[in-house]
Amino acid sequence: MSQSAPTPEKLAEVEEQFEEEMGQVEGLEGLMSVRSRFFGPKGSLTLLLRSVGALPPQDRREAGQRTNKIKQRLEGQLEGRIAEVESEARAAELRRDPVDLSLPGRPALPTAGRHPTARTMEDIVQIFTAMGFELAEGPEVETDWYNFEALNFPPDHPARDMQDTFFVKGRGLGEPELVLRTHTSPVQIRTMEARGAPLRVIAPGRVFRCDSDATHSPSFFQVEGLAVDEGISMAHLKGVLQSFINQMFGERPARFRPSFFPFVEPGMEVDMQCANCDGAGCRICKHTGWLEILGAGMVHPAVLEASKIDAERYTGFAFGLGVDRIAMIRHAVDDLGHMFRSDLRVLEQLRGG
Repeated sequence: MSQSAPTPEKLAEVEEQFEEEMGQVEGLEGLMSVRSRFFGPKGSLTLLLRSVGALPPQDRREAGQRTNKIKQRLEGQLEGRIAEVESEARAAELRRDPVDLSLPGRPALPTAGRHPTARTMEDIVQIFTAMGFELAEGPEVETDWYNFEALNFPPDHPARDMQDTFFVKGRGLGEPELVLRTHTSPVQIRTMEARGAPLRVIAPGRVFRCDSDATHSPSFFQVEGLAVDEGISMAHLKGVLQSFINQMFGERPARFRPSFFPFVEPGMEVDMQCANCDGAGCRICKHTGWLEILGAGMVHPAVLEASKIDAERYTGFAFGLGVDRIAMIRHAVDDLGHMFRSDLRVLEQLRGG
């Protein structure tokens, strides 16, 4: 098709040709061919529109408007015809293979969600990394040295008893003792040995103990933190833990009670105002108004020395918290087993929290 100016005569000629072809064409394939011949990149009307630019400036506006008007009208006729043919084809297909509209629809598959313990672990790690703590990891099967001795556990400490710890090998057989780690504190020893001081790390991970009841499980998760530097004091520890409580549970009071742990001196238990009753007393806090959430203290000099850090120059603090315990408090769960029995009725309630 030669390109020429869109004169009224030329437009009338193209329009007549279009009407003639539309009267003869059949089926969707023929309509698509008409679309290509008139409105495609080299179609009659497309070329006429392009030729408007070659007209004298005073003639372009009128010619362009006239050509566009005809193009829109003819294109509308074609698209309407195409829609009719497609509709007829769909109707014919339904008549050949009818669909029973009374059948129930397919149920939507439930969407997956992160386990409440996994979400809680992620939130805890995010809070402490925002304070400048680095992430540190270590093996789940540990030697007696890293799990007990380097952490100042005496040989007769109850934690070294087989009733409290899973021993993998050794234990009186003349072999090196290997245990499933009872806490993530061995990661602190390994990190201090490798990097020295100063440092600030958190160690999240799975731990194992021979313990099982409504609030304990043989396998659970911990996050332990360690900061070692010159001039570290109990004030720094309390400030970090109060900030953690405020970010995890909202602004609420905390209290610090003296307690004993072999690897810290002094040591303390940390309680916070019950998030369920705001201190009024309820079943979850055993009507005390307080919930114990973690243990902490200043790193014992013997632990620093076992890690080849100068205890005369450096001090540090450490803390450890049970992730499952924090998740139970956040979701007001009274039995740890609810979170691990794969009961979808329970997990569905906890998914959005």
